[in-house]
Amino acid sequence: MKIFKQQNTLAIALIGVVLLSNIFIFATRSDSTADKEKNMAKNGAVQRLYTPPLPDSIAFAGEAVPMDVYYVRESLDREIIANTFGHTSTMLYMKRANRYFPIIEPILKKNGIPADFKYLCVAESGLTNATSPAKAQGFWQFMKATGQHYGLEVTDEIDMRNNLEASTEAACKFLKQLRNSLGSWTAAAAAYNCGEGGLSRNMNKQDVKSYYETRLNTETSRYIFRILALKQIMQHPQDYGFYLRHCDLYPSVPYRTATLSGQNVDLYNFAKSNGTTYKMLREMNPWITTDKLTNKKGATYTVKLPTDKGTLLSHILTDKDRSTEYVTRF
Repeated sequence: MKIFKQQNTLAIALIGVVLLSNIFIFATRSDSTADKEKNMAKNGAVQRLYTPPLPDSIAFAGEAVPMDVYYVRESLDREIIANTFGHTSTMLYMKRANRYFPIIEPILKKNGIPADFKYLCVAESGLTNATSPAKAQGFWQFMKATGQHYGLEVTDEIDMRNNLEASTEAACKFLKQLRNSLGSWTAAAAAYNCGEGGLSRNMNKQDVKSYYETRLNTETSRYIFRILALKQIMQHPQDYGFYLRHCDLYPSVPYRTATLSGQNVDLYNFAKSNGTTYKMLREMNPWITTDKLTNKKGATYTVKLPTDKGTLLSHILTDKDRSTEYVTRF
């Protein structure tokens, strides 16, 4: 009996030692982890993420967004988060906006199109002459047939969908037609994505009058909210963590113009005879898609060419561009 009691005492003691060891190891590990996290935070290895601010009210093209509807609010929240933390793309949009918004804005204004549609252009292409999987092309992402319908030349040699001025004029015509047909700029913007017929059919079938009330495919359901998110972030960049100086932005490139006409024109020779390179000719005129213009119809085109030293930043940047102040709005 005495031996049994001794064995019992020994077992209890061993258990106690094991428990104390585990407590010590756990405490040591906890301290070690806490110290490690403190050091990581101190050294900037841990990024603190804060939810981006959601506006209480916002409008598109002067039309109020129903922010009191929960799914509207949450849909905008999703796109603001996506475009805030997709900061590589969003920062590039802002850099490019400095070069291209001054071209787009006057054309929209001249045609009576609300300025907010420049953000539709950002959503469509990121302000590049992008090509979509469906073969839509340019800043405004025109399909070939639609572009031609609104006056853009699209051939094997010339693609005016890549001419920013011409394609913006065509986009204005298209948007006006959609607005007149559908009754609101918001619906016109949605139809720009999914087509007038598709939007009208869905609204009629569901017996609703507003884009925000209509159940649509995933892409179009997110489309207006993406435009709104880009507008909100680009108009209030510092609220979303974007600090860009004027010198960080892409400047407008000064140019001169020349006439391109005739048949079977070798564009390598044309560029050289006009004091530039073929690369620069194509860079400034992305609507040219070939190195030899057969031009069977004998059309005449105006091309942009760099001014003397026009491609050098030291010549392009102004004192304002070199300022260390941050840009507050795009």
